Amino acid sequence: MSAILEIFAAIPYDQVLIQTVNGIVTGMILALVASGLTLIFGIMDVVNFAHGELFMLGAYIGVVVLATTGSFWLALLIATLIVALLGAALQIVTLRPLLGRDPLTTILATFGVSLVLQNYALWQFGPVARKIQEPITGSFQLLYLEYPWYRLLIAALSAAIIGALWLFLKFGTWGIWIRAATQDRVMAQAMGIPVPWVHTGVFAIGAGMAAASGVLFGPLVGVTHAMGLDWVLKAFIVVVVGGMGNLGGSIAAAVFISLLEAYASIWVSPAQAVIVSFVVLILTLLIRPTGLFVPTPK
Repeated sequence: MSAILEIFAAIPYDQVLIQTVNGIVTGMILALVASGLTLIFGIMDVVNFAHGELFMLGAYIGVVVLATTGSFWLALLIATLIVALLGAALQIVTLRPLLGRDPLTTILATFGVSLVLQNYALWQFGPVARKIQEPITGSFQLLYLEYPWYRLLIAALSAAIIGALWLFLKFGTWGIWIRAATQDRVMAQAMGIPVPWVHTGVFAIGAGMAAASGVLFGPLVGVTHAMGLDWVLKAFIVVVVGGMGNLGGSIAAAVFISLLEAYASIWVSPAQAVIVSFVVLILTLLIRPTGLFVPTPK
């Protein structure tokens, strides 16, 4: 009993509280990235390896628009719209002709697109990291730390965007079409739903969400041509753990994994804490391949 009390006494509760806030904030950004990815997979059965580069491209467009207009919010809006239009064009040109073929062809196609976008960003902007200035710079006292208000703002904005997506899927006409195409693509097309254009719209929405994530997260890190790699890797882990094509599961998995990494970083370095997400991925594939947050059929 005394040994258990000693263990509880040794827990740094102040650090746990701070890391809980950090984990939720990071989890909401990761949920925003993963929501677009899981939406594309759930509707189109396409594993989009270019998702990280759309995240990166949104951040770079945010840098350019912010430097031109001086408005962070305008940069967020324009970057989201431009990358959404680019996503629609990519789907029409590269993925629509591949529908019905071996899934490996779409994987190779999106991987090729990711290489093109990454090398274009390197050629256009160079290897030096760019910075996006956050719209608010204040902070508040969180125990012994000055915690920035902007971190809470991006968590709230991410939650708002995901909430708007849920409302759109639940009540919007296109949202109803999207849910119909998810359940039975052939029947939806027989009922007059323009499934090819639904696919284009879904890809555009997913690309726009990735771009918004890039702009929101840009002030916290340097914007580089390779910044999307780590995020898309984590997003794929979230999609698998949350359940392929399960939007609610992806959100829960994003927060869950981010909290685990945040707690692990109390005792080990952040670079070592990343291993936790891979352990969760392996255990999910071994124990519950359909996803940890998918409801069990009755």
